[in-house]
Amino acid sequence: MVQNSPAAGFGARPLLAVTLKVASVAIFVGMSTSIKLAGLVPAGQIVFFRSLFAVVPIFIFLIYQKELSTAFRTERPVGHIARGLVGVTSMYLGFFALTRLPLPEVITLNYAQPLIVVAFSALFLGEIVRVYRWSAVVIGLIGVIIIAWPKLTLFAGEKSMESGEALGVLALLVAAVISAVAMLLVRQLVLTEKSATIVLWFSITCALAGLASLPFGWADLSALQVLLLVAAGLCGGVGQILMTESYRHGDMSIIAPFEYTSMLLGIVVGYLVFNDVPTIHMIVGGAIVVGAGIFIIWREHQLGLERGKARKVVPPQG
Repeated sequence: MVQNSPAAGFGARPLLAVTLKVASVAIFVGMSTSIKLAGLVPAGQIVFFRSLFAVVPIFIFLIYQKELSTAFRTERPVGHIARGLVGVTSMYLGFFALTRLPLPEVITLNYAQPLIVVAFSALFLGEIVRVYRWSAVVIGLIGVIIIAWPKLTLFAGEKSMESGEALGVLALLVAAVISAVAMLLVRQLVLTEKSATIVLWFSITCALAGLASLPFGWADLSALQVLLLVAAGLCGGVGQILMTESYRHGDMSIIAPFEYTSMLLGIVVGYLVFNDVPTIHMIVGGAIVVGAGIFIIWREHQLGLERGKARKVVPPQG
């Protein structure tokens, strides 16, 4: 949901929360599929369509919630613009990779982002990350290397380089790092800003950044390509609403592991739509990355329980 105020029963409907999360994952896979079906469209053009039309369902939802009039209000416009520019850079690189790599590999390599967030949180925000989570981060990144290795190794041959797959992998890994930086910025914004404000400022900043790429050359799109890119934008907006709403009805530790259903969906869609057969590197590396991510989620849950017990045991001071 795009509002911050908790309602009665907040976090008390786990089945609904999981259903909404899985639905959002499926819609985001549909968004990626639409973009890939559109073909080799310039990344800036994809960013424009994805961001502009994502605003439509968000606006409708805000009107329904009677929150549209206050959604744009902020005392931190610079923070929103900085987050938007960092995020749109990651989006550019991600869409570049999506047009050059099999869908299952794109989805699986994106799992590197939460691992990098853990590392950056310790390095730049001073959060305490102990040996268990550091070990999970290192193991997860090993899984990423296994997935990426056939595309990056010098032994892959000229065909891989000519097809742009190696560039796609590099772009996606850089996008994961930049996206982790964007998440750190979001963590700062949520301290004072409503979710609706963050989402709208981000979407509009990205749309303007995509439009700014027009002088550098946009493709002449067919009617089908336009329809696919508009559908991608609408899916992005709906997926964002469903994802945020899922965290309103259930604990993050319950919901977060269902993010990994996107790998299964990606494999199915990749095979049925694009004839992409998952490689042994993707399966093994993906399993390692997913395992590391689930361990980090479980560890966060355990630490949360421990902190809750400590607050109950230690009497208030003063």
